[in-house]
Amino acid sequence: MTSTAEQGYAYGDLPRLMGLMTGDEKHGPAATSTLDALWVLYDRVLRVGPERMDDPERDRFLLSKGHGPMAYYAVLAARGFLPVAWLPGFGSYDSPLGHHPDRLLVPGAEIGSGSLGHGLPIAVGMALGLRAQGLDEPRVWVLTGDAELDEGSNHEAIAYAGPAGLERLHTVVIDNSSASHARPGGIAARFVAAGWSATTVDGRDHEALYDAFTAPHPGRPRVVVAQVEPKNA
Repeated sequence: MTSTAEQGYAYGDLPRLMGLMTGDEKHGPAATSTLDALWVLYDRVLRVGPERMDDPERDRFLLSKGHGPMAYYAVLAARGFLPVAWLPGFGSYDSPLGHHPDRLLVPGAEIGSGSLGHGLPIAVGMALGLRAQGLDEPRVWVLTGDAELDEGSNHEAIAYAGPAGLERLHTVVIDNSSASHARPGGIAARFVAAGWSATTVDGRDHEALYDAFTAPHPGRPRVVVAQVEPKNA
């Protein structure tokens, strides 16, 4: 898939954009594991752009897997949310691009992410808030890692969202075999048991990701488990 972003950057430019970010504590594998899912979302799925970051009808994207945000920053730069010139300063004292995104500093960031396990519960609350306001069009997307699902806060969020029928809620789980605890039947089965619509796809296959992201799931929240190469392979 070689779709080109409005600002002239294509998927093939992302490695170069990521290469502009140097320094210690980059969490490279955590960043590269998310690259394809992020690109497909921002290039083909999410109804949001630099011109409508404050639009109440926009889709909301929450990066819960906030460590190693280089891919996120590269995609935001490619889509015009932030200047490419910011990328070389990644992680420096006076840069807005920290080792975890800060929603007050990073244009387009909906949440500040630090300790793992918060994104999905926040997304549940956001979906409920939009429903309470009568905003039926915006979708809430959250990207988590497989190891994050070990956190108890996610157990509660998964268990609540299905029976609540939060069909505007979408979760992308990047599965790079980092979780400490095995789950009978796999990650998707855990969500299905809680009433979610779920599928598992190749996290590097753009067409498979797009089809999974856009599949209908009336009355239920949706999870897409994107399998990528193991973290320590």
